[in-house]
Amino acid sequence: MLETEFIKSLQCNYERLKLEEKPEEMRYQYCIACRGGITGLLPMSLRYINGDAFLYYDISSKQALSQIYRKKNLDRKWLLEFIWNLRRIRLEMRRFLLDEKNLIWYPEKIYQSLGETVFSFLYVPYYEGDNGFRKLLDFMVERADYEDEGLIGVIYRIYEQYDQAGDVYLQEQIYEDVKVLEKEEPVPEAKPGTIRTAGTYAKKEDISKDFPEDLWEDLEDAAVKAAEGERPAGEEETFPKERKGLLAFLDSSRRKNRDARERYQEANLMLAEGMAVAETAAYEEEEEEPESRAEVQTVYMETVAERKDAIRRIFDESGKVLCILREDSLVIGKRSGDADVSVSDPSVSRMHARVEYVEGNYYLEDLNSTNGTFKNGIRLAPYEKKQLHSEDELRLGATVLYFR
Repeated sequence: MLETEFIKSLQCNYERLKLEEKPEEMRYQYCIACRGGITGLLPMSLRYINGDAFLYYDISSKQALSQIYRKKNLDRKWLLEFIWNLRRIRLEMRRFLLDEKNLIWYPEKIYQSLGETVFSFLYVPYYEGDNGFRKLLDFMVERADYEDEGLIGVIYRIYEQYDQAGDVYLQEQIYEDVKVLEKEEPVPEAKPGTIRTAGTYAKKEDISKDFPEDLWEDLEDAAVKAAEGERPAGEEETFPKERKGLLAFLDSSRRKNRDARERYQEANLMLAEGMAVAETAAYEEEEEEPESRAEVQTVYMETVAERKDAIRRIFDESGKVLCILREDSLVIGKRSGDADVSVSDPSVSRMHARVEYVEGNYYLEDLNSTNGTFKNGIRLAPYEKKQLHSEDELRLGATVLYFR
């Protein structure tokens, strides 16, 4: 993936790419791309610092896909909008004779305007490295809404066809494959007292009175097993082995993450109740004289005050608890749909900052905010992380918070 860094100027946020050598500024692609105004491409400028050449991409008021959908799932509406945006961008690039191979597809490098399905891409003139489209496909597979079978089928087909045909598949066929989502309807969510049959749900009262009660119970049991990922005996395989293995891997990852979160919350609960956890003893208990015990190394027991993963809270200026940090990651912003914690302040961005728990410590990260994120008065660069300590002051725009 391209190595870039984030820069904050007086009024704009930039993603900056250092070029390996000085470019020929008069070459066609540089002239057209730096001129700007091309739909779907981030505004770009070429600058020189201490003899090195950099491309600056204006990312103000935008968020990377990897940030927006870190916890949210991709639905069919998003995929349709993304593919049609892709088509418009390609047509625009052809109009200006720009090389489509120079578009960068990594989820960390594709930006979306919050509240809108408008996408912006990095364009690197004369780029010869990996453009990251396969990484984008992996991202779609991982973040897709698995309740929508039609969506999953289309994403799998895109993955399979791209694997076979490469960039040729992206010219036209991908649009035809996605059109099916415009006609299909997502499978409705199951309700209590219903059994799913051929993509719909049957109610018990709608079935003949002569229908055996024990058979209805068998159907209910089969539905529960299907929801848990078990296949009824004798049912034919409906997915290719590769796809089944991929889905199983993702389900396993989700279960592991869920189990880890539950263990972490249980540990926090124990700490909140004033309990301490001792490490395993370094020796086995034996009948020995007191003198011989003194020769054995003392086992250190952690105390609640010394643990780094004790429950932390964020307070506002009045001393009111804004949130208790019980999750590994928590986003603060003014839009409840995009942020875990909402702050009613027009100077705060929709997704302004993240507080994240990593290996026993909490970190504050700016999420490309418009008015900046400050830790003890020092401004963070876009997507920069700083470790938090008790009594640190956090300022998001004009809102002042405290970490304790």
